[in-house]
Amino acid sequence: MSNSEKPEYFNLRPETEKAYGYSHAVKIGSDIKISGAVSMDDAGNPTAVGDMLQQMKNCYSDLEKVLKHYGCTFDDVVVENIFTTNMPEFLEHSPYRNSIYTKQFPTGSWLE
Repeated sequence: MSNSEKPEYFNLRPETEKAYGYSHAVKIGSDIKISGAVSMDDAGNPTAVGDMLQQMKNCYSDLEKVLKHYGCTFDDVVVENIFTTNMPEFLEHSPYRNSIYTKQFPTGSWLE
């Protein structure tokens, strides 16, 4: 296995990720796979409960940290799958998401 194919793991919240058994991201070659983002604090506790817009801001902030770790931006994202418990409210706050993707939108699925 060449160095470019060796997985490079990234833990945003190492203790929480270890407790739940996952890594927030892994890069293999030029592909980066990022685990789902949840509005939580460093201990894994939910944050901004009942405030969809703030939850979105928290999630995209975490995703931005992962992307920056790998020298990327949201312009490099090609797939984004969204899972929400309230699609109408998510869509109400879509202008915030639209401000994240300034060049093009990624492909993906939106599920409620």
